[in-house]
Amino acid sequence: MMARSWIGMLVVLLFAVSFYEGSCVPVQAKESWGYVDVRDGAHMFWWLYYANSSSASYKELPLVMWLQGGPGGSSCGFGNFEEIGPLDRDLKLRETSWVRAASVLFVDNPVGTGYSYTDTEDALTKDVAMVASDMMVLLKKFFSLKTEFQSIPFYIFSESYGGKMAAAISLELTKAIQAGSIKCNFAGVALGDSWISPIDSVMTWGAYLYSTSLLDDTGLNEVYTAAKAVMEAVQQGDYLKATDLWSMIENVVEQNTNGVNFYNILTQNSDEMVKSSADQAADGFLLALKRRHIRPLHRQSLSELMNGPIRQKLGVIPKNVTWGGQAEDVFVSMAGDFMKPVVDVVDQLLAAGVNVTVYNGQLDLIVDTMGQEMWVKKLKWDGLQNFNKLKWTALEDPQEQSQTGAFYKTYKNFAFYWILKAGHMIPSDQGPMALRMLKMVTQQE
Repeated sequence: MMARSWIGMLVVLLFAVSFYEGSCVPVQAKESWGYVDVRDGAHMFWWLYYANSSSASYKELPLVMWLQGGPGGSSCGFGNFEEIGPLDRDLKLRETSWVRAASVLFVDNPVGTGYSYTDTEDALTKDVAMVASDMMVLLKKFFSLKTEFQSIPFYIFSESYGGKMAAAISLELTKAIQAGSIKCNFAGVALGDSWISPIDSVMTWGAYLYSTSLLDDTGLNEVYTAAKAVMEAVQQGDYLKATDLWSMIENVVEQNTNGVNFYNILTQNSDEMVKSSADQAADGFLLALKRRHIRPLHRQSLSELMNGPIRQKLGVIPKNVTWGGQAEDVFVSMAGDFMKPVVDVVDQLLAAGVNVTVYNGQLDLIVDTMGQEMWVKKLKWDGLQNFNKLKWTALEDPQEQSQTGAFYKTYKNFAFYWILKAGHMIPSDQGPMALRMLKMVTQQE
């Protein structure tokens, strides 16, 4: 185990405008990566890009950790090559890469996600508490290894289920810093289209779809009836049943909307996502959920990239590990935790003085903005009343002059960004606006 740990912590440094030896992958920033053994039989992979800005050194810019959703979505894969990394999945420069404004740390989290892996299924995480515990081990080793980042403002940005994990991780990190076990300058957490209160999302699906002319009266009634069943299971504390019923309401939504895309209501599902209701019923609820919410994060072109040129470039991935090979197992292992809310965790963060940002895409269904606003209104935070009284401020779209790209509102240590013309994956849909938001949250604008 000790030998593997040393190999896992191997650091590989590359420099700008170069090519990795033996690989066709261009490098546009100084990089580093490795494994951390977070538990016996549990190995977590991380990949760091140092900020690549023409106006400032990385020591003058923040460090951002990006957490993907699922659970089972790969930050090092999807977040990196589909959203905010320096290169897209065609290995072309991304003009809106977050590396232009921050050093970015991608972590394949929980273990079993992406290049992270476990030796046995028993080592997979079961809930966000276990996820947060693993991340504390990784962050402690990361900041011990990369001492230059200990004083640099550190932010956690997240997407979807990654937001639920980010909230729990942020609370444990705050405690660890206070206890002196982790040395870092934690500056805030940003929850993007995040699964903070699943039932608030589910209960607003009908109203959102109806208001956008994607449901008729009959469909609205069917969706609302199915949503009530999910709510009853949550109220009874039967979260595995709630996850099962959540899969069923998704079927109801698809049948009544001619297969609306849960990630962006104005786009079509890919062919691999379209199945008959009979086939969906035969799948069983967990398989149906994996099909909808895990497999799109592992589309064939991305899998070929990650298991081909990127794997070759990194040079530290064990032979028996396939990128995304355990992703669906991760989702199944976390199924009992999936529908549990973490609104109370956000309240604890705010009470502890942590800077919390919520941001959401206008066209997202699965975590619709209406649902986000509902759980925000349930916060016990003492600044909520004053926050609610504020009027939002419009932000110009960086791509289109005189066009509104977003609205935002901030009070004390809480902020909310409403991102227009974006779905669940905001940086993919509205890259320039997402980059501007990053700069504002990290106090560069």
